[in-house]
Amino acid sequence: MAVDIATTAAVPTERSGARSGGRPAGGRRPAARRRTLIAYLFLAPFLILFGTFVIAPAIFGLWISLTDWSPFRDVQNFVGLDNYIDLFVPGTTTSEDFWESMRATAIFVVASVPFLVVLPLLVALLLNRRLRGATVFRTVFFAPYVLGVAIVGVIWVYILDTQSGILNHVLGLLGLPDDTPWIVDVPWVWVSLVGVTVWWTAGLNTVIFLAGLKGINGDLYEAAALDGAGAVRSFWNVTVPGLRPVMLFITTTTILASANMFGQSYLLTAGGPGNETRTAIMYIADQGLSQNNMAPAAAMSYILFAILAIISVVNFRLQRERSEKGVS
Repeated sequence: MAVDIATTAAVPTERSGARSGGRPAGGRRPAARRRTLIAYLFLAPFLILFGTFVIAPAIFGLWISLTDWSPFRDVQNFVGLDNYIDLFVPGTTTSEDFWESMRATAIFVVASVPFLVVLPLLVALLLNRRLRGATVFRTVFFAPYVLGVAIVGVIWVYILDTQSGILNHVLGLLGLPDDTPWIVDVPWVWVSLVGVTVWWTAGLNTVIFLAGLKGINGDLYEAAALDGAGAVRSFWNVTVPGLRPVMLFITTTTILASANMFGQSYLLTAGGPGNETRTAIMYIADQGLSQNNMAPAAAMSYILFAILAIISVVNFRLQRERSEKGVS
């Protein structure tokens, strides 16, 4: 009798325990959904802006590239891949000029990216040491980056002008040639464009590298020193592996930014001499906005996008393989 009563009393307890144990599980789902909903509510303003000003224009631009779109016609005809094919067929109205602009873009990327990666890294290594006035130097290196491209263009045109520029005047006072055509002749135009870009944007990469250096564990340097590693070996065996994710980010973003260079060339050289420094973005803007050839310009944009996407993927793969080899 006592056993039956105990058993009977235990059954509701187990059931109630099962129910009480089930309630939190059932309560977790509404809580998780609530958190997800709150997260999307916070993301909503960004998602709306991103969809309106990035996704929608990208889709519309893709549609334009597949038509003979013109702002002067009410009906746009679908032409398929003709605009893309024309860019790869010699003798068409856009092929030669487009690939000439891509060549100028490639020259600028190859010339500027090494300086925009190596120089900020060296500066960051110096600023990472305990130096007096390090904060002042950081500010000095970063300050040009806050200037707009129009201000940068006006400043450097005044400095680099062949006839009345400050730079040639100073060189003349030092007994050096004072008629260097910095912004009107090759190869000086490339020296000027790369130099101005490095002066203007290297500060951002320096700050990012400096943040990456601060994130490397100091014990690793102490362990390397105990193993007899000098400054050079510590750099290659500790600093470089520790900066690999930062290096990947900086290299990729710098390549993309250099490939989209527009303002410096437009303001300093106007694409000259001839079309030597007319970059892809300059030519696309001219065709789409000035010449009203929106369909070929849209096709050019997507070809440039595809090339940059491939370069970014290859860069990620190479960096990942190096990271895996370093770990192994």
